[in-house]
Amino acid sequence: MPKFFYTAKNITTGESSGGEAEAQDEKKLAQNLREQGVLLTSHKEIETTKSIGIKFFDRFASVPLKEKMVFTRNLAVMVSSGLTVSRAVHNLSIQTKNKRFNKILLSVYDDVQSGKTLADGLARYPNVFNELFVSMISVGEVSGNLEEILDILALQLEKENDLRSKVLGALIYPAVIVAAMIGIAVLMLTYILPKITGVFQDMDVQLPATTVFIMGMSDFLRNHAILSTALFIAAAIAVKVFFGTKPGKRFFGIVFIYMPIVGNIVVKVNCARFARIYSSLLKSGISVVSGLSIVSKTLGNVYYKDALAEAIGEVQKGVELSKVIYKYPRIFPTLVPQILEVGEETGKTEAVLQRLAEFYEEEVSQITKNMSSIIEPILMLLIGGAVGFFAVAMLQPMYSVLENIK
Repeated sequence: MPKFFYTAKNITTGESSGGEAEAQDEKKLAQNLREQGVLLTSHKEIETTKSIGIKFFDRFASVPLKEKMVFTRNLAVMVSSGLTVSRAVHNLSIQTKNKRFNKILLSVYDDVQSGKTLADGLARYPNVFNELFVSMISVGEVSGNLEEILDILALQLEKENDLRSKVLGALIYPAVIVAAMIGIAVLMLTYILPKITGVFQDMDVQLPATTVFIMGMSDFLRNHAILSTALFIAAAIAVKVFFGTKPGKRFFGIVFIYMPIVGNIVVKVNCARFARIYSSLLKSGISVVSGLSIVSKTLGNVYYKDALAEAIGEVQKGVELSKVIYKYPRIFPTLVPQILEVGEETGKTEAVLQRLAEFYEEEVSQITKNMSSIIEPILMLLIGGAVGFFAVAMLQPMYSVLENIK
C-alpha cells in the first residue's frame, strides 16, 4: 500500500499538523484524515525503496566531509522543525547529489522505518559515520536531546572542515612547486641533457662523478621509460602501504611532529581537534573514559593515541587527566594541561576546552596565512641548489677540456 507524507489542519482548532500515513490513494488518505477530525492540505507519495542497491564494498567507502557536514546541519534543522527522523533522513537522501551517500541514507531510512534507532543505521557505515558521530547520536536519542546533539555535531564537522581546508590550502603552493620541479627535471634528463652530453662522449677526458651520475640517470630514464614509471609507482605504493603499518605510523608520526614548520602545524591541529572533540563529547553527556577512548580513535597521529591510551588507564585509577597530559610536553604544549587543570578545578572542563580549541584553530589559521612567506625561501634554496648542482655537473667537463688545451 502506498505511503504518503501529509500536512493537515484541525477542523475545530485550525492547528496544522503533519506525518506519514498509508492509504490506497489520495482520496482514501483525505477520507481517513477527515474521520480523525483533520482536513488534508497537502500530500506527497513516498517513493518506495525496495532495492537500494547497497553493495558490500559500499559499507567501507567514504563520503566527503562536506557532504556529512551539510547532512548533519540540515538534519538538525529538520528535527528541530518537528519532522520525524525517518522523514528528515528520506528528504535529505533525495537532496544529496552524491550517489553513494544517497544509497547510504536510503538504507538508513529503511533501518529507522523498520524500528532501528538512527545510531544503529549509521553504525553500519563506519567509514562514513565514525564512532564519534554514532556515539553522540546514540546519546542524543537515549537522552531525548537529539536536536541539541546534532547542533554540536554540525559545529564540530564545520570546524573540522574549516581546519582541514586551511591546512590543505597552505600545502597546495609548495606541492605545485615541487611537482613542477620534478617535471622539469624529468624533461631535462630525457630530452635536453642527451644533446649536451653527446659532446662529452667525443672528448678524451675523465668525467667528474657528478656528471657521470646525471648522465647515468638520463640514460636510464630514456632507455627504460616503462621500468622507470613502474619503479616510481611501486615506490609510491610501498610508501603508502608502509604508512598504514604500525612501524610506518610510528615513523611518520615522529617525523611529522619534529619536522620544521610542519611539526608546529601538526601539533596545533591535533590539540585543536582533541580539545573540540573532547569538549563536544563531554557536553553531550558521554563519560570521561568513553570520551577519551573515542577521541583517541579520531586523532591520526599514533603518539597522541598512545598518550590518550595511558590517560584512560590513569583516569580509571582516579588520576586527573591534566596530570597525565603534563607528561607529554612535545605533543601537548604546556598551555593544554594548564587549561585542562583549570577546567577540572572549576568544573567547567567543556567550556575551557572549547576556548582552547578556538585558540589553536586561530593559531593554525595565522600559520597557514603566513605559510607561503615561510616556505618560499626554503623552496628557493632547494631550487637554487638543484640548478647549481646541475650547472656544476655540466660545466666541470668543459673546464677540464679547456685546461687540457692550455
